[in-house]
Amino acid sequence: MILADRVRNIILTPKTEWLAIAAEEPNVGNIVKGYVLPLALIPAVASLLGFGFVGRGIFGASLRWGIAMGLIQFVSAFVGVLITATMADLLAPSFGSQKNIGRAVQLVAYSHTPGWVASILLLVPTLGIVATLAMLYGLYLLYLGLPPLMKTPPDKTVTYMVVLIILAIVVYVLIGAILTPVFMGALGLRSI
Repeated sequence: MILADRVRNIILTPKTEWLAIAAEEPNVGNIVKGYVLPLALIPAVASLLGFGFVGRGIFGASLRWGIAMGLIQFVSAFVGVLITATMADLLAPSFGSQKNIGRAVQLVAYSHTPGWVASILLLVPTLGIVATLAMLYGLYLLYLGLPPLMKTPPDKTVTYMVVLIILAIVVYVLIGAILTPVFMGALGLRSI
């Protein structure tokens, strides 16, 4: 599947795209290299440019600030997808779902698509909230993807999704709390 086709299909026709994804053999390495990597570059580059050039004066933004924000976005994408997918896989039996790390990576990575695509708006840092709103559509994608990928029964789909969302929020907050002082400190900046 060509990256642009997968992005378009998961956003515009998610029900049929999840069925197509479920028919594929999951390959974690290919998903991470061929999907997460290029899409994770969108928020990373947008943050670099938005905070490094466009948003100067916001939070004392500078090129170093932009570099730090870009690195945080990029590393968070990989670590967040892998940790959240691992949790989805570990929790699967508790929700009557199939335990399969490859399927869990597919589910989490492809559910992030709208947020990654909309993160182009980080080119103008004050529009970042709109990108955040696009992530809400990703939650709907997660809901639609649980039954075909993880074989989640209909009566457990909402509960499984809510638990995954709560855990993902905790994961991303912790990742941010760890990465922000690391990258800011490495670049001689104070974190907010």
